[in-house]
Amino acid sequence: MKKIKLKWIVAGLLFIATGLSFLDRQVLSVAIIQIQKELHITDVQYGWINTSFLVGYAFMFTAGGWLIDRYGSRRGMACSVGVWSVANLLHGMVTGFGQLVSFRFLLGLGEGGCFPGAARAVSEWFDKKERALANGIAIGGSAVGAVIAPPLTIWIAGSHGWRWSFVLPGIVGILWTIGWLCIRSKKPAAGGDFFILFPTRIPFSAVLQQKQVWVFVVIRFLLDPVLYFFMFWIPKYLSAERHVSFDRIGNLFWIPFLALGVSNIIGGWLSDRLMSRLGFSLNRSRKTVMGIAAFLTMTAPFIAVVASVEGAITLMAVILFAHGFWITNYITSISDVFGTAATSTVVGISGTAGALSALLVNPLIGKVVSAAGYTPLWFLSGLMYPLGFVLLVVLIPKLSPVTFKCLYQKSL
Repeated sequence: MKKIKLKWIVAGLLFIATGLSFLDRQVLSVAIIQIQKELHITDVQYGWINTSFLVGYAFMFTAGGWLIDRYGSRRGMACSVGVWSVANLLHGMVTGFGQLVSFRFLLGLGEGGCFPGAARAVSEWFDKKERALANGIAIGGSAVGAVIAPPLTIWIAGSHGWRWSFVLPGIVGILWTIGWLCIRSKKPAAGGDFFILFPTRIPFSAVLQQKQVWVFVVIRFLLDPVLYFFMFWIPKYLSAERHVSFDRIGNLFWIPFLALGVSNIIGGWLSDRLMSRLGFSLNRSRKTVMGIAAFLTMTAPFIAVVASVEGAITLMAVILFAHGFWITNYITSISDVFGTAATSTVVGISGTAGALSALLVNPLIGKVVSAAGYTPLWFLSGLMYPLGFVLLVVLIPKLSPVTFKCLYQKSL
């Protein structure tokens, strides 16, 4: 098999992995209606179940990123997908609250390594002129998983019972892991077309000493709550403020996430296109697309005043479309700066920051909604991406590779 084809197969497998990641984490939100009836799970317990996932997820984003940079994306992604797929299978065997908390934590541990591992794999297999598109494909799977999870879960649970809605995706994940491990390179090669067999290992402390790490972390800390707000609160907003029926919410909720999946790929393609066809520098191409994204998010406040439900959904789709542009080039920028040496670690640290921020902000969102409605939140959503863009431009004037002073290599 020609290596030019093999690397795109790798990108396709990463698309499936991130799709499974979002699908697997969302099954519970649909299946919980039946689970609560059978296992007598209370709403308070359900809250703790979700918290256990986020704790495992936040921890392994950083730990998994560091481990994947140490041992490579081939082993790291196999371990990540394998662990969360086993956890998914175990969900189908639960008999009570304690087991569900434990298995949800294990699912979070597995999934925490997914996006750092995907970013590392892209940096290994693709050069800078194709890296943004490859990242867009890899990340885009997550939006597709979010779109298909609700109808697929309802269909499986209705046909075979809720337990199979966990078991079947778990089996798919195990098969994916086997397929991923079948991709093996015989030697390292320049240009990023092969897995690196002798990865450079950098101490975690050396990574933390780089100023750019903290810029990326702060930006992710500020912006991730916006995405979680859209993921967790849009259905409640449509019901409470727009008086949309439950069935119609199901027919509308997927549209913004489809826009996200499409924009992940387009945003990567556009960034690479600006570089290869128009002669933009790497720095200019990445920041141009992120600047477009920041500008588009400024339409968020209009969600509060647009007259129709369809208009509100359209604007939500614009915001998530912009997020796709942003996150693809954000992660690609990390790989441009840190390369195969530390991309996974930095993506992991920033992902942990985003998850922790969401844990802190989500209760505050409830208080804001209770006291003042959703309007302040739409205004904040429209401000955060421009703020993040300004921080990026001012604090990292040029996206260029960093130099680590303490490098050494060791055969696996």
